[in-house]
Amino acid sequence: MTKHDTAAPSLVWFRSDLRLADNPALHAAIERGAPILCAFVLEDDNGLRALGAASLWWLHHSLEALAKDLEKHGGRLDLFQGRSGTITPALADASNAGAVFWNRRYGGAAIKHDEAIKTAVASGDRHVESFNGRLIHEPWEIKTKTGGSYGVYTPYWKAAIALGDTSEPLPAPRKLKAAPYPAGGPKRVSLKQLGLLPVKPDWAAGWLDAWTPGEAGAHARLTDFLDGDLSRYEHERNLLSVKGTSHLSAHLRFGEISPRQIVHAAEAAAKKEPHTRDGTKKFVAEIGWREFDYHVMFYHPDVAEVNLHRQFDRMPWRDVPKAELDAWKKGQTGYPVVDAGMRELWATGYMHNRVRMITASFLIKHLMCDWRIGEKWFWDCLCDADPANNTMNWQWVAGSGADASPFFRIFNPVLQGQKFDPDGEYVKAHVPELAKLPKAAIHEPWKADRSVLAAAGVELGKTYPKPIVDHATGRARALAAYEKVKG
Repeated sequence: MTKHDTAAPSLVWFRSDLRLADNPALHAAIERGAPILCAFVLEDDNGLRALGAASLWWLHHSLEALAKDLEKHGGRLDLFQGRSGTITPALADASNAGAVFWNRRYGGAAIKHDEAIKTAVASGDRHVESFNGRLIHEPWEIKTKTGGSYGVYTPYWKAAIALGDTSEPLPAPRKLKAAPYPAGGPKRVSLKQLGLLPVKPDWAAGWLDAWTPGEAGAHARLTDFLDGDLSRYEHERNLLSVKGTSHLSAHLRFGEISPRQIVHAAEAAAKKEPHTRDGTKKFVAEIGWREFDYHVMFYHPDVAEVNLHRQFDRMPWRDVPKAELDAWKKGQTGYPVVDAGMRELWATGYMHNRVRMITASFLIKHLMCDWRIGEKWFWDCLCDADPANNTMNWQWVAGSGADASPFFRIFNPVLQGQKFDPDGEYVKAHVPELAKLPKAAIHEPWKADRSVLAAAGVELGKTYPKPIVDHATGRARALAAYEKVKG
């Protein structure tokens, strides 16, 4: 056997693609026919953005599920901690790997990192190849008529639809053959040694009652969603107390299911139930927003730190007092729908998408806080914190991003609550001290009669805070600041 002949093992480097089915890197290794090494590296400081605490919790359980799935099929997952730029080439060399496969990432720093590793891994006739395992279409596949990139969603998505969905999802492997771990290979670690879970305090206690990380959990979630009536999706997706969304975002974030699998399953379901076609189209279009965010991030790799529309560099953000920022983080702003959203985030690692917009708008516009501060908090607290989606969503609310909501669109948190949580059920679920208030008072308790508050056991300023900023005052301040951006 020569060092790189076709009998030499294949190395599959897992990253944000923690699944067996529709995994082109794993599929390529299986097609090659040699024994396979499956590796995951928890990155130490290498210029890439570290995962937030909630994402690390999800990652632990996703890796646990992936390892079990690989074992069921005859494979093995080897875990490492350190710099993948050192570990991946060392593992390839120690195992005499004839091929190394992985699925691509699209952030600027990640692309440069992967290019350097591809150069380091390539040796002799070793085959090194990366694949699209994260998107329906690569960012560079969707081009304007002049060959440029898109900055507006609707024409982007029309172009993506015109390009078509090119292939069926790849099947899950029936059987894998694990390559023996090489003597002299990089030091492996256990899942526990990665230290991904919170210990003291265990703020994620109970999260497994709400979530099932892993490929099986992702498909169960998709099946449950598609078994519902998608004809109501466009309306119910914005209702806070209704289970009207798919809750697939964290599964997508960690690649436990691919967007291609989701779209194909949704369209197959719509063929069986034609009355759901419009709802399915809207649902698939939401997958399109994710694709669009990655498209923008690919062409503007600094969007996590830099305003896409540079005139917002002139925005006179406030140095928000710590008390106000803490009130927002802890769900103590005095606006029930804002507080419910922030408490849902802390309690579950998730927040309803409509409330993400409401809470972000409140921080950015009512408190005049730089959007980057909120983005970092969500990055740490969301299980589904995605490098493209999280950043672009915050820039969208701030008015500084691609196809963004205008800055002068300032959500009134009272009206938003009344419209999307008319009975106050969402607020009552997450702000229990207001649970006995009637729905007429639930979204603006400061206007309720004292007798109504007393009957509900609410004492403003003690059991529940008064608003930390008046809506009209905050709105006027934000609009005045925006005049400086426009000028």
